[in-house]
Amino acid sequence: MITLDRLKSDLFPIEKPHLIVISLFSLCYITWTSLVVGFRIDHQAFVVFILSMFLFHRWTRTFVYSFVFFILFWVLYDSMRAFPNYLINNVHIIEPYNIEKYIFGISSNDEILTPNEYLNLHHYPILDILSGLFYLTWVPVPLALGIYLFFNDKKMLLNFSAAYLLTNLIGFIIYYSYPAAPPWYFEKYGMVQLFDITGNAAQLVRFDNLIGFPLFQNIYTKNSNVFAAIPSLHAAYPVVTWYYAKKKKLRLASTFIFIDILGIWFAAVYSSHHYIIDIFLGLCCGVIALLIYEKWLLKTQFSTILDKYIRFVELKEPEKLIDCRS
Repeated sequence: MITLDRLKSDLFPIEKPHLIVISLFSLCYITWTSLVVGFRIDHQAFVVFILSMFLFHRWTRTFVYSFVFFILFWVLYDSMRAFPNYLINNVHIIEPYNIEKYIFGISSNDEILTPNEYLNLHHYPILDILSGLFYLTWVPVPLALGIYLFFNDKKMLLNFSAAYLLTNLIGFIIYYSYPAAPPWYFEKYGMVQLFDITGNAAQLVRFDNLIGFPLFQNIYTKNSNVFAAIPSLHAAYPVVTWYYAKKKKLRLASTFIFIDILGIWFAAVYSSHHYIIDIFLGLCCGVIALLIYEKWLLKTQFSTILDKYIRFVELKEPEKLIDCRS
């Protein structure tokens, strides 16, 4: 049982090894964002948050350590804005569109439409709302599983977040190898090569209009990589999350996440953010990452390194406050 005296004694930890870690991280992060990415107010807020969590209590410090792979993912994703993929390789605009139409084309009024085009002509407020709600879950759902695992199985949390990071690394490699325009770009600009643009909420704007607040418009103007339609990592994230919920035998949670997978996949196409081929390749990306991680990487010294890492950062097990089993 965690007592009040124990909580007080763990306030403001100052062990030298951990102070060195947070000092090096802060210095490297601020230097990187200032010189390469461009230091913004959200970078400042991020540093303040990490420092506060790290220095306030041993428990909050352990929390930050446990989410290290998610933090690394965020740093890498944010850094992509400094290296636009359209400067590395040619952007493919018409090719994904033609492939989508060839494989999944829908006949309507004597013409062949992509599923995006067909759904743009047949949209309904209830689907607009559901699509928006599902699309908002791509961060909270993995985060919720991560928090549950923090209290119940830190080793699995590290495995989950490491596989999540690996999924992103595979996706990022493809982004730079094959920059691809999303459906909304072709709908809005056609074959015009107008690459230095901000993101676009596309048909998610209908959700914004229904709730009377530009939620997705605000989100997508901060998008770090517009031409990253292939693969759809929105399609991959819930697959990785579902796998680890299933592995932990969280039946209720895994059922919910499976429904969330289908909802996000539909929303991605319905909102004109992705083609169906993007979704399929995102699924492949997640499955390949899981196979590499579970069948190969965990059989190397990496698993031992994770065990040593946990011993370095972990407190005595906090009380298991959350139980999602059913």
